[in-house]
Amino acid sequence: MAGVLAAALSACSSPAPSRGEVPSSAATSSTGLASSLATSPAIAPGAPRPDHVVVVVMENRSAADISGNGQAPYINALAARGALFTRSFAVAHPSEPNYLALFSGSTQGVTSDACPLILTGTNLAAELAQAGGTFAGYSEGLPAVGDPVCSSGTYARKHAPWVNFPSLPATLHQPFTAFPSDFAALPTVSFVIPDLDHDMHDGSVATGDTWLAEQLGPYATWAQGHNSMLVLTFDEDDRSRDNQITTIIVGAHVRAGRYDEHLDHYRLLATLKALAGLGSSEPGALQPVTDAWTR
Repeated sequence: MAGVLAAALSACSSPAPSRGEVPSSAATSSTGLASSLATSPAIAPGAPRPDHVVVVVMENRSAADISGNGQAPYINALAARGALFTRSFAVAHPSEPNYLALFSGSTQGVTSDACPLILTGTNLAAELAQAGGTFAGYSEGLPAVGDPVCSSGTYARKHAPWVNFPSLPATLHQPFTAFPSDFAALPTVSFVIPDLDHDMHDGSVATGDTWLAEQLGPYATWAQGHNSMLVLTFDEDDRSRDNQITTIIVGAHVRAGRYDEHLDHYRLLATLKALAGLGSSEPGALQPVTDAWTR
């Protein structure tokens, strides 16, 4: 498959919008335990620096839908060999605000799946570029590189938040067919967005699990021995479980186990930044994950 096109731009000059509040339903687990959100400097002490991090976002399934489900053997195998966050939450309903939170640290005031959006402010791709890193988003079903279309077949732009920031190069918006077969050619951080049939939005848990195993399984295996990581998360639950979702990190430097600390899309973004060596000037920035690494 074609190699990735890297980001090459200056960071946005507009001030970053304030981070949205975590809804009360996402601030506690189903057992009623209060979340604990600490603040710290941007970079986690001792955080590893993987060469590549691939983030896969699935759709509309609660943690209870996935954990121990015989229709999701691959995801459960990943959980067994990686870091499983048992108190992981989305931050909103419907889908789009969650993708924006994970990519830009804010829901941007969006409360729907509106398309198109034109947004300004900081975001992960811009910050990576400013620090000399690279980013790409790989969307299954995207008709062409940089295509701004809102929908096409089973592709949905609402799941590709980078498209909404016109200061970013259109070449960052890649079809999944461009995902490199040579994984060493991947950017510093990339997002993989399955189409509506394969992300469990329209398709079944079994269909999505099989797609993950076939399409990302080789990368997950490769990552373990090549200083790289795979992050699997969901945009939101099915509105049945306080927006509690599955989040798993596997790969090099990952300490396998179950982690019951609070994690949401904002804190996962902070963790991605720490892994890429990025700082944050935002007052009260959420502490990245620090205890899931072998060093």
